[in-house]
Amino acid sequence: MNQTPARRRGLLLGGLCGGLCASLSPPAQALPLWNAAPVRLALIEGLSGPFGAAGQAVWRNLWWAVERVNARGGVRLPGGARRLELARFDSKGAADEALSALRSAIDQGFGFVLQGNGSAVAAALIDALDKHNQRAPRARALFLNYAAVEPALTNARCSFWHFRFDAHADMRLAALMAVLQDDRRLCKVYLIGQDYSFGQQLARQARALLGVRRPDIRIVGDELHPLGRVKDFLPYAAKIRASGAQAVITGNWGNDLTLLVKAVQELGGGVKFYTFYGNALGVPAVLGEAGVGAVLAVAEWHPNAGGLASEALVAGFRQRFPDPRDDYLHARMQAMVELLVQALERARSADPGAVASALEGLRLDTRGLGPLAGFHEGWMRAADHQFQQPLYVSVMGRAGTAGIVHDVEGSGYGFRTVRRFDAGELEMASSCQMVRPETIPPDIKESRHA
Repeated sequence: MNQTPARRRGLLLGGLCGGLCASLSPPAQALPLWNAAPVRLALIEGLSGPFGAAGQAVWRNLWWAVERVNARGGVRLPGGARRLELARFDSKGAADEALSALRSAIDQGFGFVLQGNGSAVAAALIDALDKHNQRAPRARALFLNYAAVEPALTNARCSFWHFRFDAHADMRLAALMAVLQDDRRLCKVYLIGQDYSFGQQLARQARALLGVRRPDIRIVGDELHPLGRVKDFLPYAAKIRASGAQAVITGNWGNDLTLLVKAVQELGGGVKFYTFYGNALGVPAVLGEAGVGAVLAVAEWHPNAGGLASEALVAGFRQRFPDPRDDYLHARMQAMVELLVQALERARSADPGAVASALEGLRLDTRGLGPLAGFHEGWMRAADHQFQQPLYVSVMGRAGTAGIVHDVEGSGYGFRTVRRFDAGELEMASSCQMVRPETIPPDIKESRHA
């Protein structure tokens, strides 16, 4: 399990450039002959810089999903099957870079934009697409969001052109709090997060939920730190230790999570972490034995969720990416690509407006989808474009112990289920007032993406 096999020669991750990169396709000999233009997807993500590892993990997930669609014959549309084409644009995690990449992608004719790591970036992309799509109906684009979880994005700031495939922060936090409230030993909690919209919202909502579910718990610290700029978390760790906190609640991700957890653990064990991303790339390997029983995470799935379909998904991904350093699989990203394909076929068009309408209310059908067959139910709520899917709260432990068949990253540590929430169980009311575009005149119903 701890071996690191050589990567496949054809792996298209090695040597990928920073900045704007060319589209990639599976080897031509593995595909049928394509008689129609591809459906073009633009990944705009931080692929370098402090959150580059998280962006690269996204790329692998999406690339694997696109490969499988193309291998089975692509998207069935009038005029012939069409392959998916996935290109990557490096935003370096910055909103201004992401907006520049969006302009480039639209100029190149991409009709579908994929992003998620950073709610501030997602909000900027939503605003830009709203304006662009109104000005240029022939060159519209649709935004598929797999990880930006700021609740406002499907509430006050909802958009017809934006669909979220991750549970938003309040849904994730509700799952964590359902587990935290049952830990009667907890009496002191520390809140810490990244200083942007998501981190700020998480802190507010955590206070509110603790007040309702566990009013006996004292919040002994509540602070925000700059996003992606802190190199030494020991001062924060010292304050957490001095507060007497028995648990930390954080939405940190990327290096901000790894460095925080490592710093606190260096000052001694005994603190639990209720996290959104404690099972993320790099964290279990950094924690090692100190994370056993101490780090909880919430996600739509994890490799030890159990069942034949789940096991097939893990096996398929690890066969495709055998290097343990690449071992970070997201079920929601697989579901996102498959639901997009089903919406394209339902719309019988690659026009982003038609696909957006087809996505509304669409339920994921996994029959015949290889490692996704019979796996991961969910549906796209039409009212606010928030995907409803299961959520798992899991806790870190040693591989080989009860409930942990698979480790992560060859670390010898994995996660076991503490509690599973069915799709829709954490469904929340939305304040979204969806503004749908006016009917497009017949002469421009089909955009250049069709």
